[in-house]
Amino acid sequence: MHARETEPVYIPIASAFEIDIFLVESSDPTDRPDTDGMLSIGCIQCAPTYLQPDANRAAADDLLDGIDADLIVLPELLTSGYYFRSADDVASVAEETPGPTTDWMHGWAKRLDATLVAGLPERDGDAIYNSAATVGPAGHIDTYRKVHLFNEEKRWFEPGNRGFPVHEITTASGTSYRLGVMICFDWYFPESARTLALRGADIIAHPSNLVLPHCPNSMPIRARENHVFTITANRYGSESNGTDTLDFIGQSSVCAPTGDVLYRGDAEGNEVFTTRISPHEARDRSINAYNDIFADRRPDAYDLTR
Repeated sequence: MHARETEPVYIPIASAFEIDIFLVESSDPTDRPDTDGMLSIGCIQCAPTYLQPDANRAAADDLLDGIDADLIVLPELLTSGYYFRSADDVASVAEETPGPTTDWMHGWAKRLDATLVAGLPERDGDAIYNSAATVGPAGHIDTYRKVHLFNEEKRWFEPGNRGFPVHEITTASGTSYRLGVMICFDWYFPESARTLALRGADIIAHPSNLVLPHCPNSMPIRARENHVFTITANRYGSESNGTDTLDFIGQSSVCAPTGDVLYRGDAEGNEVFTTRISPHEARDRSINAYNDIFADRRPDAYDLTR
């Protein structure tokens, strides 16, 4: 496992896009000032085991143990694995929220004095959703249901029916920030991140099970065009549904509102990354003295209802 705790030191890398993209190089975390308004964020990359919720939570225990962060994001469908073989398999691991996984998250939230975001298959009556729960020291905050289902997810899950909520979170040290959540393939639709930003999000938590190669180079654009921080916690490894195999790309990432990449993980292996940010930097959306990315929007000129 790679554990990284850094104050960002930017190193330019080549990109297919006309923006500056950077990778982070570790520096001594003891040099970091204890600045008011700062937030410590964590991103965890791991490889869940198919249909093993207890084992997956136990494996995540090892990654969470000792992490020092106010906000921690874990992958999509952390408890269940991803490439389902049957409706019975999905039903066997689906759970309500609050439920066993949010109770487990609450235990860690209290222990770490942090807010956690993690994916799970959520049961609500007869419906099952690909969801991500947000849990803080005081308990369950919300469960987001994935709006844009990818590929065979449409066989097993209902599309999300709660939109894109944003929640105000306050840390034990008094730093407040606004948190929104989207899941994996939601990134492909610019409206997802834009809606969260318009609703005031400073940070978008993005639990993922990415298989397409495009997201790592696209999230800096989502961050920059909306002027938000993004935390993409992806999984790695392979999984088979008995006929086909999916290869997950790893490369979890954290992006700043400037489009800078504060962290990009390896394609394989468990990783725990933490760094400190100033979340309110996301609220200054001016480009220059004349332009602001939200004030300059022209909804009257757009056709987004088709």
